[in-house]
Amino acid sequence: MSQLHPEMRKIIDIVDEELGNRGLTGLHSAGAEVAREFLEGWVTPEQDRPPIYQIEDRSLPGPAGDISVRIFRPRETTQIMPVLVWYHGGGWVLGSLDLSEVSCRQLANDADCVVISVDYRLALEHPFPAAIDDCLAATAWIHAQAAELGVDPQRIAVAGDSAGGNLAACVAYGAKSLELPIVLQLLVYPVIEADFDRASYVDNAEGFLLTRDAMRFYWDTYVPDIAQRTDPRVAPIHADDLSDLAPAWIITAELDPLRDEAEAYGEALTAGSVPATIRRYDGMIHAFFNMATEEPVEAVTDATRKATAALRQAFDRQAE
Repeated sequence: MSQLHPEMRKIIDIVDEELGNRGLTGLHSAGAEVAREFLEGWVTPEQDRPPIYQIEDRSLPGPAGDISVRIFRPRETTQIMPVLVWYHGGGWVLGSLDLSEVSCRQLANDADCVVISVDYRLALEHPFPAAIDDCLAATAWIHAQAAELGVDPQRIAVAGDSAGGNLAACVAYGAKSLELPIVLQLLVYPVIEADFDRASYVDNAEGFLLTRDAMRFYWDTYVPDIAQRTDPRVAPIHADDLSDLAPAWIITAELDPLRDEAEAYGEALTAGSVPATIRRYDGMIHAFFNMATEEPVEAVTDATRKATAALRQAFDRQAE
């Protein structure tokens, strides 16, 4: 195991101090509502967000009512652009369009594509399968309404971080039966299954922002029925057949409880003849992707750059 990067140490100390100031022993320790309020205090101020040509908030029909989405356009154009559908992280319990906006702006600008961020229903109020049902419905609607949105229905990628990475993987899996053409699944330290005994869970159980106890809380909240936790709609590694899925680009952090399951999923995809690339970043923690640090961190820059390159390559390959 390599050493924790000093900039990651600074972030951990800042978060721990803020939690302590509120009398919290962990982000999840006082329940979902308190955690949501705490996280929303970390939304990046407008002046610190990457500039972008256009942002539009709108809603689309979902299985249980309208789904809010935020559309990011990198530039003015009359051309049909590729589209990335983004699902935010937060253990299926936390997170918002605002909290994921920096990543969406950055990816739209760098990959030169439209990014559509999906505000799916959250647990505790809406347990499994609400989130994946919303994400599949939103992605199918984007494909069906591509002409109106000015995007290419044959150049759709899906992506997300943490629980959003889980949803991206599950959308990519569900897309096969729905005949949705997904060109890439970009999975940023994704949740893949509820196995808390993997080595990365044991080695990184405490002290690196995301903890094993927090992940137990998220699973208990989103999928309280343990029997459902091997359903491929939430644990895609348990699918009987992973062939014919979109190629995957998987980002993992060395000091992350989710590291091993994400890498195991990449290996399972490869065994199913799906091209899958895994990039592990040593010294990094969960949530490092696009993390704002006091000093530049090469791993943060590299992860964003490689993800962008993977998206561009997938879009260009489909355009040929």
